[in-house]
Amino acid sequence: MSDILSLPAGVRAHGAELDQLLRDVHERRREFEALGYVPQDIIDRFKAMGVYRSLVARRFGGDECSPAEFCRLIERISQADGSTGWVASFAIGPIYLSALPVPTLERLYAEGGVDQVFAGGIFPPQPVQAVEGGYKVSGRWHFSSGSMGADVVGVGIIPPAEGGAALPRMAVMRRDQIRIEQNWDVMGLKATGSNDLVADGVVVAQDWTFVRGGASSLDTPLYRYPALAFAAQVLAVVALGIGRAAIDEVLQMAGGRKSVTGAPNLGERVYVQLEVARIEAELRAARSWFYEAIDDIWRVLVAGGRPEDHLVSMLRLSATHAARVGADVARRAQMLSGMTGVYEASPLAQQVRDAQMVTQHAFMGDITYQNAGAMRFGLAPLPGYL
Repeated sequence: MSDILSLPAGVRAHGAELDQLLRDVHERRREFEALGYVPQDIIDRFKAMGVYRSLVARRFGGDECSPAEFCRLIERISQADGSTGWVASFAIGPIYLSALPVPTLERLYAEGGVDQVFAGGIFPPQPVQAVEGGYKVSGRWHFSSGSMGADVVGVGIIPPAEGGAALPRMAVMRRDQIRIEQNWDVMGLKATGSNDLVADGVVVAQDWTFVRGGASSLDTPLYRYPALAFAAQVLAVVALGIGRAAIDEVLQMAGGRKSVTGAPNLGERVYVQLEVARIEAELRAARSWFYEAIDDIWRVLVAGGRPEDHLVSMLRLSATHAARVGADVARRAQMLSGMTGVYEASPLAQQVRDAQMVTQHAFMGDITYQNAGAMRFGLAPLPGYL
């Protein structure tokens, strides 16, 4: 599952370096939780090995990898630490930003390079005032994951003429134009630094705004891939990585000392063997469908076609399913560990909390099942689903 050849080309050239980085991440995960964010030295190492250029267009010097390659990268990082995988997943930023006008993109990458980190705070979208030079942006936005390491940020706005728009518009600005309020105090994914962004009268030119989930200004298969579905996938795959790590943790425990009661080693117990086989099968099945749904659409795009809506729906449904299976697997793995898995020193405790947090994201809510089910009956989904 972690074959280096399945990762983005830029990262493949740093295989040994990536392995060492992920070992470091796993060892430092509690340090990251105490900080409340992934520290800058880790972000810089991700930049150096090409994580943040993975989805940047080749015309600007990026790798423009496939969605499957990028998701496998995030899955692998998440096996080391869920929060770090979550933060790395926002290397999807170039997909959002591709909705900017091409001249703006040319300036963005010429001035800041292809390894820039983008973070966004979309909700709640704030009304803005039209002024000379663009829009005057003020307000507060929640859930800006990875903002502590960002070079560029985006915030949700409502221009005067777009009060009823179905999808939010985002205003892009430099990180130093905005204030981060570190108020991320939650049960899991503690190191994602999903803090509030606060702006006070920042003037943003209109051509530095875009509709999140809107049409890309670039016309290659990657940028025709359904953006909102991709946004859900890169988060859901974090739970797949965590689920894999939780199973591996139980397997590593299996050869340990016998119970103080004289019971057999963990791996010798029949109920443990049965349950490990079940969760292994369930995780692999969810993962297979997740990547199959990606491949179904990617083949259409590479051939120059437009994916049918039912294929896009399967991207959303398989992502929600993967997130929930990953969380369930982590919890059941912890149950097998007995009291060992409740101590913070055990990775299982953090893995359970992190995986559960993935399922709490709006993209992974029951609304996915409602929309996917409605479409199976030939009915229209709610706005924003596709």
